[in-house]
Amino acid sequence: MAVDDKNISYRIYLVAVFIFLMAIGIVVKLTNIQWVEGDYYRKLAKQRTVKNFVIPANKGNIYSADGSLLATSIPNYEIRFDAVTPKTEVFEKNVKLLSDSLSFVLGRPSGYYQNELRKARANKNRYFLIARKLSYTDYMKIKGFPLFNLGAYKGGIIVEQETVREHPIGKIAERTIGYDKGGVNGESMGKGIEWAFRKYLNGKDGKILKQKIAKGQWKPIRDVNEVDPQDGYDVISTIDVFIQDIAHHALLKQVEDYQADHGCVVVMETETGHVKAISNLGRADDGSYYETTNYAIAESHEPGSTFKLVDLMAILEDKVADTSTVYDTNGGTIKYYGRSVNDSHRGGYGKVSLARGFELSSNTVMAQAVYDNYKSNPSKFVNHINGYGLNKRLGLPFEGEGRPYIPQPGDKHWSGVSLPWMAFGYGVSVTPLQTLTYYNSVANNGVMVKPQFVSEIKEWNRTIKKFDVEVLNPKVCSQETVKKLKAVLANVVKKGTGSKLYSKDFSMAGKTGTVKVNYGKGDKGNFYYASSFVGYFPADHPKYSCIVVVHKPNTSKNNYYGADVAGPVFKRIAQKIFTDAPSANTIKKIDGKISKQENNYNAYYTQVQKKQSIPDVKGMAGMDAIALLENLGLKVKVNGIGKVKNQSLQAGQNIAKNTIIVLELS
Repeated sequence: MAVDDKNISYRIYLVAVFIFLMAIGIVVKLTNIQWVEGDYYRKLAKQRTVKNFVIPANKGNIYSADGSLLATSIPNYEIRFDAVTPKTEVFEKNVKLLSDSLSFVLGRPSGYYQNELRKARANKNRYFLIARKLSYTDYMKIKGFPLFNLGAYKGGIIVEQETVREHPIGKIAERTIGYDKGGVNGESMGKGIEWAFRKYLNGKDGKILKQKIAKGQWKPIRDVNEVDPQDGYDVISTIDVFIQDIAHHALLKQVEDYQADHGCVVVMETETGHVKAISNLGRADDGSYYETTNYAIAESHEPGSTFKLVDLMAILEDKVADTSTVYDTNGGTIKYYGRSVNDSHRGGYGKVSLARGFELSSNTVMAQAVYDNYKSNPSKFVNHINGYGLNKRLGLPFEGEGRPYIPQPGDKHWSGVSLPWMAFGYGVSVTPLQTLTYYNSVANNGVMVKPQFVSEIKEWNRTIKKFDVEVLNPKVCSQETVKKLKAVLANVVKKGTGSKLYSKDFSMAGKTGTVKVNYGKGDKGNFYYASSFVGYFPADHPKYSCIVVVHKPNTSKNNYYGADVAGPVFKRIAQKIFTDAPSANTIKKIDGKISKQENNYNAYYTQVQKKQSIPDVKGMAGMDAIALLENLGLKVKVNGIGKVKNQSLQAGQNIAKNTIIVLELS
């Protein structure tokens, strides 16, 4: 018995010692947590229950050159309700008044809101949704309603803000305006002006402190932000909405008529390089057209006959031949190293001058002129091309600018046919905007300016930064050469390959181009045609230069040439800009069927010209109404987008110049 008692005593002592050691361990651990690691755990707890959330800053706006809003940031607000926060007497006192107020703004019956609010309180819902996508005005109204006006701690209101980017006038120049958004793994990504000028547009983000509540949801701790967001600056683009609208619809009509794969058009101000319009349309699977790729900037391809101006400029500058030098087209075919150079006109053109060969876009004439004069020293010719800047990118601020290719003598790809092939625009690669920049230098009397898409950065009315004209080359050639080049470019339209486009009403100058793409893959359907026209207008005093390129037009009618496909787009743009009421014959010749909108515009303008009174523009597209009224000497202010709903001056009133008329659009 004594032995058993002794064993029991040992066990009790052992258990007591173990408990004592455990107690010491617990005390040590608690002490360690409280004093040694206390700061760490307190910080961890706070991080898991309270943390800062980023409030994205409102981006600056993007405006067109004429003041139209192209892109803007609009704050959207979401209102929720923490049904647990208000005291019972406060809730009961205000719930009916709150429900009546919500019904007035949001539209549902008062009884609906009262039932939902009471249900949320019964279920202890701390994140009950009141409304989404509210404007700032509605948000401020709801914030002042009974109960909610007591704030987050007493009234239970929860406000969340989201900034949304909108394009008020639709998809105009959408690909050039671009976007800036979060990409994969949190990386930013974007295109166009939005991305290139993000450091000005984006502003500085703010911070708001939130506390974690039930079901992984977060509630703002106070009504004020920890750090208020700072809005970005406004960007003033060079785009002119009126010209953009003309260019876009002219291109759209043509790609639809020819069921083309894609096309682009750029209109640039000659002296400044300001891009007034740019449209890039690609065909979707359903046959409709969208701005998916900025072809004018990104697509580098063989230009074809529009490259022949390079030949003529180099030849005239070096004085190795003149515009009067005669060449034999040899029946329309000439061979170099066993490969044929052919004219599009069977049988050739007989013996013609260099100028006439250019006007007729003779491949054989231009190939002979280049090969005969530079075969012993091809670097001399290629150096001219390099001097014009066609061997390097323009250095635009946008992502994805196409890389040009000009073969250089001595390179592994240089061969005996490189020189004659370059003469008619094959074996080289440039972007449409590069070609336009080069032609614009001729229109600008030899001064090559860099294309610009943004003219100014502003904060309200204060200029932050102004982008001056950037000269890439002050003198691409002599004035004597410029004068001769202008003459032959004007003759291309008057009596050359662009003669279908000639009009006695206004002058144009330019060059047609037709190139067979993927020709090296054989004649089994792999190739297609790209049609182009590039030039400037008016021909005598150029104000705008323009390029049109249409890829893969339907060839069933066998009229895939630049003058047939791209030329009419160029003419329509020049016509709409510089003539207020084109003749019916001219319009029919260019466009065939005229849209109802355009008929209305021309009829209105003719009527108003005779009567000199305010027209009734209700129902007209906003763009057409603005152009019509401004041409009559009125100052136009616009509210909204779409078609004209109301006008401040009634139809029939006498016109007084500089009178302000306000249009309300639907």
